[in-house]
Amino acid sequence: MPRVASPFALIALMCLCEVLTTLDVFAFAALLPHFGELWALSSSDLGWISGIFFAGYTLAVPVLVSLTDRIDARPIYMGGALTIAVASIGFAMLAEGFWTAMLFRFLAGAGFAGAYMPGLRVLVDRYNGSNQGRAVACYTGCFSLGVAMSYLTAGEVQSLFGWRLVFWTTAGAAVLAAALIAVLLRPVKPTRAETSSNLLDFRPVLRDRMVMGYVLCYGVHAWELLGLRAWIVAFLAFSYALNGGGWFVPTHAAALGALLAIGASIIGGELAVRYGRRRVIGIVMTISAVMACGTGFVSDTPYGVLVGFTFVYILFVQGESAALTTGTLQAAPPGRQGATLAVHTICGFIGGCSGAIVFGVVLEYTGGGATVNSWGFAFVSLGLAVAMGPLLLMLTRQSK
Repeated sequence: MPRVASPFALIALMCLCEVLTTLDVFAFAALLPHFGELWALSSSDLGWISGIFFAGYTLAVPVLVSLTDRIDARPIYMGGALTIAVASIGFAMLAEGFWTAMLFRFLAGAGFAGAYMPGLRVLVDRYNGSNQGRAVACYTGCFSLGVAMSYLTAGEVQSLFGWRLVFWTTAGAAVLAAALIAVLLRPVKPTRAETSSNLLDFRPVLRDRMVMGYVLCYGVHAWELLGLRAWIVAFLAFSYALNGGGWFVPTHAAALGALLAIGASIIGGELAVRYGRRRVIGIVMTISAVMACGTGFVSDTPYGVLVGFTFVYILFVQGESAALTTGTLQAAPPGRQGATLAVHTICGFIGGCSGAIVFGVVLEYTGGGATVNSWGFAFVSLGLAVAMGPLLLMLTRQSK
């Protein structure tokens, strides 16, 4: 089989593999109401299981992404994909409650740490096109396609065959991604870091004010984005039941919202190039924060209206994602793209872990998600976090 050579084919391959490895990421979130009833779990329990995935990611990513400054990201990516498969198979065969679910979701998060940002490095190290920023935007935007397929696949497979087959399906997808990378991409030699031989020496990154401005801003962005994605199906299910049904089941609505987010990420990246990265990011995050603080409090509106409002909110949640990642990459110290991406994703997934857990805790202590106000206050926790973004962005004022 011929190896991938053209920039377009490379982007298409990496985006496809990203979707395949992302099928597992929100499979549990898509079935949150089901697992809550099946295992008699509280909102806090569900928040912890959702959040522990990002904790596994955060603990594994410093080593795995930093390694891409020293070795080709290709074998790291394949190892990450196969770890996702093992975790999914373990969940399908052995999960039976809170602690076993925590174990396998943690392992799945560690596997995804070897797939997501190392996958971006696989792309960047092999990309020979004229606009790397657009390639990065396509890759980060396709994360949302993977999220959409994660919701949709989980919902459809569970309704037809049960929840265990959902995770067998995600395992097969991850194995396919590893196989495609092994067959279609040649090894390359990355640009080595010149300033230190210490694998986990992040000091040059942490001392860079401009880089850390984008990194911290990405952290609060991820708090909102991943917190929303962990709970959106449960939120829509609450409104669906409150209104006696509707024209979109919650998993379908969440999947369509994630698809819309692809365009939002790419358009946001283009607007950042044309009108200025900091300006666009600041405006989008401010609007997103305001909408977050109101979303939960309108959950008693007609279901179709709420779905439409949520779609608009999702566009702003995702709008700055590509611009933030591109900003971090372009600000990275020479020879340290891997270390910079490691810090970037550590901060992002700490934010995502915190967002999912805090949302669940707020939900439990304000009524357990049984009232409109309970969901309202939970969404405020997302809004307050992302409202910090425009302030953190001030650290990047010295950027070029």
